[in-house]
Amino acid sequence: MGADNQQERPSGIASYISGFVDGEGCFSITIQKSGNVKLGIQVIPEFHVSQHQNRIEVLKVIEKKLGCGYIKPNDYQNPKDQTSVYVVRNIDDLRNKVIPFFKKSPLISIKQKDFEKFAQVVSLMKEGGHLKKNSLVAILKIAYSMNFSGKYRKQRLEDIISHLESSETIRQNLR
Repeated sequence: MGADNQQERPSGIASYISGFVDGEGCFSITIQKSGNVKLGIQVIPEFHVSQHQNRIEVLKVIEKKLGCGYIKPNDYQNPKDQTSVYVVRNIDDLRNKVIPFFKKSPLISIKQKDFEKFAQVVSLMKEGGHLKKNSLVAILKIAYSMNFSGKYRKQRLEDIISHLESSETIRQNLR
């Protein structure tokens, strides 16, 4: 490569992190019923990267580079689980640190599409979309289109949307 475009290339560590996340990371949106939120459906965006505990240095490098999140054992209750996980859930950190990093240093696999959907959900949430029924339904549909189209989700999208409909009907009748 010529010297004129070296400024535009991601740094070595940024490229390394993107490649590592492409293999060992995940951008996910957890959906759960909750009586503590306005519409009864809680949306939790999460970026995480896992690695065997004897290679935890890699997670520490990612944590330092992004300047947010935390590292923890993957499964406290399973003594056989020898993995640690780096996690970022804070919406401001996701929006201001994680997403800009991966926009500048994109992934090269199909996981890039999940990242783009993840960024879209975080943006909608920052605008309060998870607090409005129509926007929440859009967020749910995006979330269920990620990570193998929700193949590993415990609840069907239709069931969550019907719960949202019934919860909203109950709330309106109480007024």
